[in-house]
Amino acid sequence: MISIIKGTVQSCSEKEIIIMTGGIGFDVNVPSSVVNSALPGNSICLFVNLIVREDSLTLYGFNTSEERDIFQMLLGVNGVGPRAALSITDSLNIETIRNAVLNEHIETFSRVPGIGKKTAQKILIHLQGKFEGEPTYKTSSSMDTDSMVVEALTNLGYSVVEAQAAIQSISPEIEDDVSVKLKEALRFFSE
Repeated sequence: MISIIKGTVQSCSEKEIIIMTGGIGFDVNVPSSVVNSALPGNSICLFVNLIVREDSLTLYGFNTSEERDIFQMLLGVNGVGPRAALSITDSLNIETIRNAVLNEHIETFSRVPGIGKKTAQKILIHLQGKFEGEPTYKTSSSMDTDSMVVEALTNLGYSVVEAQAAIQSISPEIEDDVSVKLKEALRFFSE
């Protein structure tokens, strides 16, 4: 099994990069966070998962082993294939996934392109018990407020990833009100 690839970035496209190592070019499917940081000619080290199919061998690469572990957990969900699992890890960061599972917040997953409510429910059920600790969002009301702000931001044209980043940037001392948090989130994009 291949678990890490270290080499030189040969080329990048929207969802994959080619890594040269030992005279071999490996085509690796990656989230946008990897593509955004990979520059042709630079060295790179990715934690990878090899998917073996009857007609193909496909590599999926991630910046951290935690991202790869989440990807592998998602593959265990009935109805979630490698492309959908990659889409989830591309749209949601580890902390957002963890909080969604601990808070049983289906909407977080159903906002990901290609993931419906039923699949989101399956993901929650499958991931229950896989994360330890307390959620970052302490109360259900703050979770509801944050989800409303994320929904407002996505309706304004921001991606789920951008909306989640804006939510994470809001100080915990800010009043738990949708309009106040939305103003703070929009301030994040203007900086």
